Amino acid sequence: MDQKKPDPTAALEQNRALLEQVVHSPDAQRLMELLNQTSGGKVKTAAASAALGDTKDLLAMVRQVMGSPEGAQLIQRLNQTAPKQP
Repeated sequence: MDQKKPDPTAALEQNRALLEQVVHSPDAQRLMELLNQTSGGKVKTAAASAALGDTKDLLAMVRQVMGSPEGAQLIQRLNQTAPKQP
């Protein structure tokens, strides 16, 4: 049996409006501020490395932010509003 895996890109396309709303939400903007503060302004470099497969720096930043009460709340709220995979 050849079962086709769901295409995550298709799911994102279907939820583009919701995804854009989440990305531009005050919670996402505040999360980016916290990540920039935590990283000393190096979040873009870490994100670029993550896009190439080296996620350690970005994950370390996210873990540090999630260790704070505000960061944990932001992540929780963003998870609740983010588009769900089918």
